[in-house]
Amino acid sequence: MSRVERKWDHIKLALDTGQLRKTGFDNVTFIHQSIPETSLDSIKLETKIGELVLSSPIFINAMTGGGGERTLEINRNLARVAKETGIGLAVGSQMSALKNAEERKTFEVVREEHPTGIIFGNLGSEATVDQAKLAVKMIEADALQIHLNVVQELAMPEGDRDFQGMLLRIGRIIDAVDVPVIVKETGFGMGIETLESLFSLGLLAVDVGGFGGTNFAAIENQRGSNKLPFFEDWGIPTSVSIAEARHLSNSYPIIASGGIQTSLDIAKSIALGANAAALAGHFLKVLIEQGPNVLVELINRLKHELIMIMTALGTNSVEELQKAPLIISGSTWHWLDQRGIDTKRYSQRKK
Repeated sequence: MSRVERKWDHIKLALDTGQLRKTGFDNVTFIHQSIPETSLDSIKLETKIGELVLSSPIFINAMTGGGGERTLEINRNLARVAKETGIGLAVGSQMSALKNAEERKTFEVVREEHPTGIIFGNLGSEATVDQAKLAVKMIEADALQIHLNVVQELAMPEGDRDFQGMLLRIGRIIDAVDVPVIVKETGFGMGIETLESLFSLGLLAVDVGGFGGTNFAAIENQRGSNKLPFFEDWGIPTSVSIAEARHLSNSYPIIASGGIQTSLDIAKSIALGANAAALAGHFLKVLIEQGPNVLVELINRLKHELIMIMTALGTNSVEELQKAPLIISGSTWHWLDQRGIDTKRYSQRKK
């Protein structure tokens, strides 16, 4: 199977497989504020990831590209949606375009459609410095995502089997490119051990890419004959990954992703410590099945609902929402407790 065919195969299977919704957010509950002392008009959604200023904490995460005309149209529509709603956008892995010049247009279309937008490039951790520079130049990226997808590669019939030197390569890219670098997981989450290694590199941010959304192990098991079913329940839930990342640092920029679908998911992500929340699978499904206009309506509704939630909590900004008191229970509490993270810091804080 060619790389182009594999790209479209992944999209079809992602839509068919859906999202697990095992993010752990069900174990997170806001503490109601009867006297919020604010108003809808007072709420500001602006947030920062390092020096990058985003008009909203919601942005479109990496999905696709490099799969011919069909992925070109997906990226064209995503860019148009991002422009109309004023949110950021990350492209899928650009490696296909670096290996096949004909696929460059499936990524370049994003900058063509959204010339002034915040756009992230994307490559895997196998990328070289030269490839990273070309990926940034290809779409005039404002930042570069380096994705980690070890489990998917192991489950993929034609996937990589050697993961030595990942940190060294990422470090070299950070030192060499002219834009900040974000390292993201692809649905299996990040724990303290991984985060400690990454924080030492001088990244812009981490995107925790938690377990609970699109399951790439399940997708690869459908594609191959030598199935690895144990990887389908493998990973760190999104809620846990956010909390572990924030436990390590009170200030390091964190992007939440992995099964996020609703405005309440977004609000809980931020309250657990994220600076922004990225959606991919849910947005892709709406785009493919209902079209770009419906996706615009969904994003605008998510922003409005997030403002409503922040008003109810008495939090006028993303920074204040990060301090909103909440209760963590169930399996999420148990996991964090076993990892030495005191969840009372969330329940007893004041904004």
